[in-house]
Amino acid sequence: MLYHITLYFWIIIQALIGYNLLLPLIFLFFYKITSLLKKQSLEVKPEDEIDYAVIVTAYEQTDLIPAAVNSILKLNYSKFLVYVVADKCDISNLHFNDDRVILLRPEQTLASNTSSHFYAIRNFRREHTHLTIIDSDNIVDRNYLIELNEYFNMGFHAVQGKRKAKNLDTNIAALDAARDLFYHFYDGKVLFSLGSSATLSGSGMAFTIGLFRDCLENKEIQGAGFDKVLQYAIVKRRQRIAFAEKAIVYDEKTSESDQLVKQRSRWINSWFKYFSNGFKLLASGLQNFSLNQFLFGLILIRPPLFIFLILSLICLIFNIFLNPILAFAWFGAFFCFLASFGIALYQKNTDPRIYKALINIPEFMFLQVLSLLKIKSANKISVATKHLPKKYPED
Repeated sequence: MLYHITLYFWIIIQALIGYNLLLPLIFLFFYKITSLLKKQSLEVKPEDEIDYAVIVTAYEQTDLIPAAVNSILKLNYSKFLVYVVADKCDISNLHFNDDRVILLRPEQTLASNTSSHFYAIRNFRREHTHLTIIDSDNIVDRNYLIELNEYFNMGFHAVQGKRKAKNLDTNIAALDAARDLFYHFYDGKVLFSLGSSATLSGSGMAFTIGLFRDCLENKEIQGAGFDKVLQYAIVKRRQRIAFAEKAIVYDEKTSESDQLVKQRSRWINSWFKYFSNGFKLLASGLQNFSLNQFLFGLILIRPPLFIFLILSLICLIFNIFLNPILAFAWFGAFFCFLASFGIALYQKNTDPRIYKALINIPEFMFLQVLSLLKIKSANKISVATKHLPKKYPED
């Protein structure tokens, strides 16, 4: 009896781990089916320009702020103001000669993304209807706000743009960009097309002011993970987060190993802190017959990529000795995942340096294992990733 109980338990554990390898390809299959059945008629009637507050947040580091603000000021758009929240920063070197830029320096250290966002909101110069969040290391495409408008004019209240790599100067940066391609394709484009919501990425995202305040105002969120709290609150309210593939923000990728370990420690810590929200959405999805909530719940409970890959590898190794038939099943699951990963990377204009860096995936995963070991002290390391200033060609 004990043997059978242990066996069934072991099979259930493997199923809970292994389905993560198959999920992207399953989503892709239904995405292709729905793409064939749907008529792609998403024409939107032109409306008046939406009034945006563009919030740029920085913590301790100001080197990259001027480039970010300059890219925003070059937008093919007129109705916006830029609010730069320089938390715990020396702003003596920041000078903007444009009335559209409002530089804010909190008197007391906020050390929180949401606190910086609401500090900006309390200092708005006019009644904006929408806000978009940009990191200080980002560069925005000139049509960024125009592309966001398309989805807001369809009736959405939350939109996630697409983050592209600004730098591919090291193998770590290139692999970080490969990871982004995977998540943007499956957790953005595919998931949204299936009737659910795109996951939020921390920046390059926009909301109606009312929804943002309703979801986050008066909530204390320490450390990383405000985007996880926000996306759960939005989907819980039965709203969908649209994915605007052409609303592009160029993001500074982590390029050094120490930098990656510190950043991923915060991210992994935030997943352990908030993944239980996925079970709540699964229950709500079943109760409300909401595909949006159910599919999004599946995504929220999924472990970070490297964790379920390592757990899957452990299951494969055990089964080689314990159950060769199940071992073949695991080989098949790994093949399915590799195929889905390759499909995500095989997109238009994928930089060749990303493909060349794939040989360094074992090292990349090892660094993330180191990050896992440091999650207890993750939020004590720093509240923001520090990037070395680089020069990029002007657009």
